[in-house]
Amino acid sequence: MLEIQIDHKRYPDRGGRPHLALSGLRLSVRQGEFVCVVGPSGCGKSTLLNIVGGLDRDMSGRVDLDGAFPEDIGFMFQEPRLMPWLSVLDNVLLVARAADPRAAAVVRERAVALLRAMELGDVLDAYPGRLSGGMMRRVALARAFVNEPQLLLMDEPFVSLDTPTANRLREMLVEQWQRCGASVLFVTHDLREALALADRVCFLSSAPARVVLEHEVELPRPRQPGCAEVGRLQEALLARHPDLLGGLPLAGHARANCEGDGHA
Repeated sequence: MLEIQIDHKRYPDRGGRPHLALSGLRLSVRQGEFVCVVGPSGCGKSTLLNIVGGLDRDMSGRVDLDGAFPEDIGFMFQEPRLMPWLSVLDNVLLVARAADPRAAAVVRERAVALLRAMELGDVLDAYPGRLSGGMMRRVALARAFVNEPQLLLMDEPFVSLDTPTANRLREMLVEQWQRCGASVLFVTHDLREALALADRVCFLSSAPARVVLEHEVELPRPRQPGCAEVGRLQEALLARHPDLLGGLPLAGHARANCEGDGHA
């Protein structure tokens, strides 16, 4: 469904000089696939999502959505970005698309069902100021799914949450992803989180970022970052590629496809 080819992406650094953030980056996401992108801090992960989501068009290359439109994309950011003057339900409906009153009623029912699935059925009329951080992330997650997007972009959405809250949100995310069949491109710096969520993990180099390794995750679902199987897989990957999380290119390959580690 999604084909990304970024020849180069530059933006001014703090001194006003051009900074090459992405170069020679190739990445694809199949229909219904959950792909996590892992890379060192500052390598351009968020920049990549902004380009795919149409928030940043100043680059050389192309993004092919295979017939999907920008309105078919859901986005969940690091911060919930809720409007404090709107209720929980109205925050979810803020992005809803409805061409006529009948469609609006259907979308409203879907929003209420999503919020109930997120265990927020008793705070539909509450304002964000009354919610905990985890509850606000659940509202943002419901909002990301309310239009039943073909593609969902997620930029470290569970960062800074305590472990039980983050684990429960991951469970909710997987439940909704499996329900609606969206393709997901999920950015994280946490390898265990990536291995717990993804069908495939793509590792980026340091800036200018490109994909240096793709790994298919064949562990059965459900998974959690703290489970033993994920831990063993992480240890095996880092034993084979000790510089992987540092964003260093793998020896002899611009894009490694080692036996058992991934595909082109």
